[in-house]
Amino acid sequence: MPKLFPVHVRDDFLDLVCSGASVSEAARRVGASRGTGKKWWAESGQMTLSISAHGGLADPAPSVEVSCGRALSEAERGMIQMGRQAGMSYAKIGAAIGRDKSVIWREVNRNCDAEGRYNAKVAHTRAHQARRRPKPFKLIEDEDLCRLIAVWMDDGWSPKLISSMLAFYFAGDQTMQVSHETIYQALYVQTRGSLRKDLAENLSLKRKQRIPHTADRLKSSPYKEAFKISERPAEVQDRAVPGHWEGDLIIGSDGTAIGTLVERSTRFTILLHLPGDHTAETVAAAMIREMANLPEHLRRSITWDRGTELAGYAKIQTALETTLYFCDPHSPWQRGTNENTNRLLRFWFEKGSDLSAHTPEDLNRIAAKLNRRPRPTLNLDTPANRLNQLLQAA
Repeated sequence: MPKLFPVHVRDDFLDLVCSGASVSEAARRVGASRGTGKKWWAESGQMTLSISAHGGLADPAPSVEVSCGRALSEAERGMIQMGRQAGMSYAKIGAAIGRDKSVIWREVNRNCDAEGRYNAKVAHTRAHQARRRPKPFKLIEDEDLCRLIAVWMDDGWSPKLISSMLAFYFAGDQTMQVSHETIYQALYVQTRGSLRKDLAENLSLKRKQRIPHTADRLKSSPYKEAFKISERPAEVQDRAVPGHWEGDLIIGSDGTAIGTLVERSTRFTILLHLPGDHTAETVAAAMIREMANLPEHLRRSITWDRGTELAGYAKIQTALETTLYFCDPHSPWQRGTNENTNRLLRFWFEKGSDLSAHTPEDLNRIAAKLNRRPRPTLNLDTPANRLNQLLQAA
């Protein structure tokens, strides 16, 4: 009958191997046979061992750890192991180490052995070995996979869709699965794969190179120091306090544009005349000109999207003594009042029309028409009447 060992003995054995001891040496030090040690090691995930007289781990994790930000540290994995042994939930373990419970769930499911045991040293070593570079590139020599990807791209399929369908059709064959990032690398990086170079022309955006969605891209952003929409005070959201505006541009043909500003509580609209262009300097000058005569309590804040036309926001804030907040990228719904107003304004400013044909007087006349229109959201009152009430109260 094989000898039974407490769970902590097996954990001590795994810790020794992950610290550099050979399987035989670690088994001897915990009082187990070499065969038992081999069995424990195989069940733990069979990480790469060194082929040498020493026979320890081929690529152990460094003893001095540098924080990797998103990556779990060895200490955090130790807390996960102790939490598991104590019967704590994923949520409680996550709260203890400052991580979301989904991170703990993925970590445990990725690194548990066949019997559901989690060992921090083993998990940390496996993560370290998985990060080793360089990794073999999948689309270098796999002609069958490259040929299938090319067929689908010729039919207009995106790399994301191709990756999803490969996972669907070849669920049991990892050699026929590839991420959409790998396909993009093969298309955009020279010598990174065997896909036809002209396949990049089948992508919907027709770009010659990839635009990085990383922190490097944000280094030159004019909004990296700006206030985010999440930092707006609660009074803006519930419309209880007037003086908070939303803004955007209506774009016409040949780059012509008109600026729009809408007050959230009254729906009062101001139109900005932008002759010739809609550069940051032009838009800033128009906003300062049109809003400067408003009383201070009616220009508490302005919310805009991250278009380059408002890169001069610091100048606007100083001149109007207001605060500008910027929406999250690709989130126009966060300026819902302005989006709805722009939809109404398209009655006068049709898509594809030359917006430079409208004079400042034209814009004032159209804004007055819209501000005198009864609004169901105002109990059939008009934006002009609501704003006049605020001005009289002031």
